[in-house]
Amino acid sequence: MPALKKTALTVISAALLSTFVISPASAVGKDTADDPKPTAPMSKVGGAQLGRVGTQVELGPGAPVLPKDLTGRSWIVADAESGEVLASHNSHWRLPPASTLKMLFADTVMESPELLPKTRQHKVTDEDLADVGEGSSLVGVKEHLTYTVHDLWLGVFLRSGNDAVHVLSAMYGGVPRTVAAMQAHAEELQALDTNVVSPDGYDAPEQVSSAYDLTLFARSGLQKEDFREYCSTATADFPGEKKKGKKRGTFEIQNTDRLLTGADGVEPYKGIAGVKNGYTTHAGNTFTGVAERNGKVLLVTVMNPSSKEPHAVYKEAASLLDWGFDAAGKVTPVGELVPPKSAQTGTGKGTESANGNSASGTSGSGSEDAGKHGPAATGAAATKGSSGVGIALGIVGGVLVLLAGGVFLVNRRWPLPDLVRRLPRR
Repeated sequence: MPALKKTALTVISAALLSTFVISPASAVGKDTADDPKPTAPMSKVGGAQLGRVGTQVELGPGAPVLPKDLTGRSWIVADAESGEVLASHNSHWRLPPASTLKMLFADTVMESPELLPKTRQHKVTDEDLADVGEGSSLVGVKEHLTYTVHDLWLGVFLRSGNDAVHVLSAMYGGVPRTVAAMQAHAEELQALDTNVVSPDGYDAPEQVSSAYDLTLFARSGLQKEDFREYCSTATADFPGEKKKGKKRGTFEIQNTDRLLTGADGVEPYKGIAGVKNGYTTHAGNTFTGVAERNGKVLLVTVMNPSSKEPHAVYKEAASLLDWGFDAAGKVTPVGELVPPKSAQTGTGKGTESANGNSASGTSGSGSEDAGKHGPAATGAAATKGSSGVGIALGIVGGVLVLLAGGVFLVNRRWPLPDLVRRLPRR
């Protein structure tokens, strides 16, 4: 065979091979016409590909195929440290979040540790619990009894207690102030799919988030030591009722995250450390989890799987984590988890991807979408928790560099060293 012809065939073969290797899953029949799909255009925060309908993945040589039978309406798997999105499916679809919205609640309120220190005590009033929704998940907070902030956070994370959320909201300044602060913090994190109506995630008209945004909330929260502590706690003692003439007792509460506890026949996931699960009739099952394997930390979010298999949300999340650990370094990222709006990255890439554009000199604040995704919070309450500086709490290892003007330069890598050290070893 002439050398020129041989060279041409080699080039053509290589080109065809690369096409097959990096084709998105949606282009090779992963999605079907029967799959539920967003009815409105999706945001491009984190990259243009994340705004496309269907499964997005770019497999390289040796990369495993995605798990079969994924039924979540929306899901995402990402590297918690680098922010690279390894694969996604309708990740910006705005859906009811259920109790996974409590991650935003906790991340917002914990931005002001001086306001709610863990040892602060509060005697619960009737008004504190007046607006807890009917049928809410409860930890068992009782009126006219005293609890510490630490007790209440255990109730929020382990039992997903809406009663504990409402008491903490009252201590924070009231539900309206808390909701406004959560909305402002979501916008600071560039979580522009999120519209907050209730602090506990209870079904409410127009209350929505997305798999992408929930993953941002988890990643931000995991920068905080207290957040990491509570979300990785499997069981704890909670204050009980006080009986006359007797010392107040406690009762044990267990985390409702079955990948953490292994409850109800769900296999505990090796290396899991939370973060939060949720369920309502309207939202279906939702889950965001973080896990570590061989020094790599991955985040996964699954929203509303249609599978009738018991605990499908956990099984699909576990299969995506398995895939992510096997696929790391063998796939081309389809997007990124953007840094907070006020943060400046060393590469500047975060601002480009926030708008789904190539380098254009834009601010990257996501302001183009801001007016479409819920009201902007106003007043002094709205500014609480909206600073990117607070997200730096607890991070070590040279990831954050303090500049002369008092501004933090946030590297694109956010290691979670304390989390990795305390991960359950199962």
